Amino acid sequence: MSDTASVEQRLDAYRAMFSLNGKTALVLGAASGIGKASAEALAALGATIICADKNRDGVEATAAKLNARAHVVDAGSAADVNALAASIAAKHPRLDIAVTTPAIHVRKLMLDYTDEEYDRVADLNLRGTFYFLRAFGRIMSEQRGGSLIASSSVRATTLEPGLAIYGATKAGIIQMVRGLASEVGPFGVRVNAIVPSIVETALVTPLKARPEIFNALAAHTVFNRWSQPEEVGAAVAFLASDAASYVTGTAMLVDGGWTAIDGKPTGLTKTHADA
Repeated sequence: MSDTASVEQRLDAYRAMFSLNGKTALVLGAASGIGKASAEALAALGATIICADKNRDGVEATAAKLNARAHVVDAGSAADVNALAASIAAKHPRLDIAVTTPAIHVRKLMLDYTDEEYDRVADLNLRGTFYFLRAFGRIMSEQRGGSLIASSSVRATTLEPGLAIYGATKAGIIQMVRGLASEVGPFGVRVNAIVPSIVETALVTPLKARPEIFNALAAHTVFNRWSQPEEVGAAVAFLASDAASYVTGTAMLVDGGWTAIDGKPTGLTKTHADA
């Protein structure tokens, strides 16, 4: 924005930064949880959405609500991801935004992990993210622009017993994002990761039956609550927009302060005015 622009012109320019009107966005993992919320957030800001997920019923339901095209895709399959990329390239002149969220974890002590369990977690979380970034990074590099967004976790840096392998894959995603950002930046492509902590989705419903665990996890945040998928979806929408045009190679925390504090807050609430 020029320094000589009027106030209204400058305000209009800021509003335009957050608009996704005229842009096309792919969300892999759109059937539920963070992926579904991300698709909804991107659509709300004006993007044309392409939904993809392994869950046919779920992805078709999301797509129907958003007037979007649905694709059934196994995020851990190179063939599926490459086929999705080829289909999008053939049907759309440009792909401006691509988001991937699928992940799995097996909560189990590392010394008890089987080879099959390791492969299942690493193949979807790490290898699947690689397939996605490679396929859609190529498209965006060729078109000279775009925003790639992957999903990591606070478990990339903070762990507890039973989450070593999951945490390793999530740390690897952050490093892949950083590396790819350095490689495709000259082509106008941005690459970032969201880093949520605890998100209240259908997958954690069984935890609600164990309130001592559910509430203990909430207490790791400064808000003493779980996040909603929409709160993470909003962060995705920011990273997708031109408001984040100078943001790349970033692991964006959406963790409710989980990594800012050392364990459960003490409960002290006295403010400076009360002192």
